[in-house]
Amino acid sequence: MKKLVSLLLMAAMMCALLVPAFAEYPDVVEGIDFGGATIYIYDYWSGDGARNENPNEEQAAQYAYRDWLEETYNCKLVQMQKGDWGSQITEFTNFVSAPDYSYYTLWIIEPGSVSAAMKQGYFASWNNDLIDLSEDKWNKATSDRMSKGGEVYGVYTGATEPRGMLYFNKKVLADAGIDYNTIYDMQKDGTWTWAAFEDLCKQLTYDADNDGVYDVYALIGSGDDFYMLSVVNNGGAMFSSVDGKLTPTMNSDVALEALNWAKSVWTTYGAPAPEGANWDWYKDAWKQGYCAFYMYQGYGGFNDNSEMADMADPWGAVMFPVGPSGDTYKHISSDNITVIPAIYDAETTAKLTFIYDMWTRPTPGFDDEYGWIGNKYNYTDARAVDETYAMMRENEHAVGNLCLNLGTQNDVLGQPLLWQLGGNDPASLIDANMASWQAMCDEFNAD
Repeated sequence: MKKLVSLLLMAAMMCALLVPAFAEYPDVVEGIDFGGATIYIYDYWSGDGARNENPNEEQAAQYAYRDWLEETYNCKLVQMQKGDWGSQITEFTNFVSAPDYSYYTLWIIEPGSVSAAMKQGYFASWNNDLIDLSEDKWNKATSDRMSKGGEVYGVYTGATEPRGMLYFNKKVLADAGIDYNTIYDMQKDGTWTWAAFEDLCKQLTYDADNDGVYDVYALIGSGDDFYMLSVVNNGGAMFSSVDGKLTPTMNSDVALEALNWAKSVWTTYGAPAPEGANWDWYKDAWKQGYCAFYMYQGYGGFNDNSEMADMADPWGAVMFPVGPSGDTYKHISSDNITVIPAIYDAETTAKLTFIYDMWTRPTPGFDDEYGWIGNKYNYTDARAVDETYAMMRENEHAVGNLCLNLGTQNDVLGQPLLWQLGGNDPASLIDANMASWQAMCDEFNAD
């Protein structure tokens, strides 16, 4: 695959040199004119948005395309930072409360901060005739998560960032006589199921030196992620949209089946926390090499300077296994969300969705299908990149976390349910908290 990707990248570069970039510019849509207005796309990372004074070839092509957009639709487009990860939502709400109509804005907000503003009706709908939200470029998991009453109030363009996955320690597997490639093979042929995973867990939790104490455990990591992924991989959801209304559905048969299975596996095969340990003790414990599987997020292993960068043992990664009522591997997305303040008239809002669609298209002549790979082959084996990471970027394998429309996952599900599962019956916990969750949904659903 690595060699194939290299050849394809080389071919793409040669084609880019032979075919004029202008030929790939989108068709001009008549009747859209911003009257010379400035449009700011505010994020939480771009600084002042200044262009590189010495751009490379692709940057120069991007600048030329954006100049064309500005000239064609009579506007000035600037993407720049407004606030940071923690403060940007305050900047947004302040703007909505006292809008400045001398310019237009769109905002790219981190996904954990949008719930209150959405409940308050601060976001405009993206549904209009100028864009088609069913196109692949609009991330379905985000659109589903940001839907209310049949309208989409926030979007994300492009492939989903891979999130919750099961890492595995190749040395621990080898010491137990297990070829890690068999796990990839099961994922590839569709037999990577709860039963297959649990069978491995039984083999990978044992007392190596016969002193009566387990030395090796099958599982470690984030219990919250394990429970949440168990539910979605069994075809369930903690919250669902039912007839356009947000509804608690963690009491469904498939969700309860998942929570009971996950509780059994986690308590039977999971490494115990040391006495007095911090909540994130498992991050360092995983790297000590006594656990086979690690339930954690994609950024923990696949990013530069990630938490696993100094891990001595080699690792791989697969998606969470499928339950008996599931249909395919799933992970729960958490991508940035682009919103438009609900302060503009319908025509202006539609034009802003259109120009954002144009702004986020690939740079003409540089549509790099494999650019996401970067240096990921440096972190792990090719199958983790080509099979697992690649699959997790696809729409069909990502679901939105509707819980975040009510608040943080910790506040909504943590204390009432996820953190209590180790010593309590899932159905009893859900029954005890259902009225509270329903009240949250009723508040969200209110016009």
